[in-house]
Amino acid sequence: MDTARDRQEFNAVYARKIATLTGWLMVVTFVASIPAYFILYAPVRDHPDYITGTGADPTASVALGAVLELIVIIANIGTAVVPYVVFKRYSESLALGYVAARLVEATFIAIGIVSLLTFLLMRQEGTAGTDAALGHAFVAIYDRAFLIGPGFFAGVANGIVLGYLMYRSGLVPRRMAMLGLVGGPLVAASGILVMFDVIERGGAVQGIATIPEFFWELSFGIYLIVKGFKPSPMLAGVDGEPVSPGANS
Repeated sequence: MDTARDRQEFNAVYARKIATLTGWLMVVTFVASIPAYFILYAPVRDHPDYITGTGADPTASVALGAVLELIVIIANIGTAVVPYVVFKRYSESLALGYVAARLVEATFIAIGIVSLLTFLLMRQEGTAGTDAALGHAFVAIYDRAFLIGPGFFAGVANGIVLGYLMYRSGLVPRRMAMLGLVGGPLVAASGILVMFDVIERGGAVQGIATIPEFFWELSFGIYLIVKGFKPSPMLAGVDGEPVSPGANS
């Protein structure tokens, strides 16, 4: 016979599985995105004139970077969709907002992928001629797409929205969530400052501004893998109706 305790135990196991999968997806975004941006795309980002056919062939590195970023897109969306059933119990609007912000971020990542794959196609087919300006244009599109996606919307999604959800719900330690509430606005602000040419893209100021957000996202993923969501009234009926936010105030 099904009892309230049986249902509660089932919901706890279900929530733990959601937390673990969400944590792994968050870690995957790190594992896949860092080598793509800093290593695999480096040849064309540093030498856009490669499009004319001079210099080393960047096919292998760019193609592998594109594959990794496709994985990043899937993982990014997953970090918002998988825990949605838990997050909406605090605030359905914020849970939907997190999904939307992750989708926008993923869209700009996709734009960046297409720009570099177009660069690669023109290099492979020799259709760029001697006009190195085309290579610079495609790389510039990638850089601006990266600035708006991971450089701005990641701060909004993971820092501000997710940080606020976690801080108010108490599903992870609130001191940890504070890293997101601090780091998110810093990442978003640094992206805007780069747009206005106030600070240098990829410079020291922007690098420092990303540190709290970096540790927030990484610690969030690892915490969910190791411990899962903290016990909360919100998880008492994960598959039921949302509880009042006042239950966790």
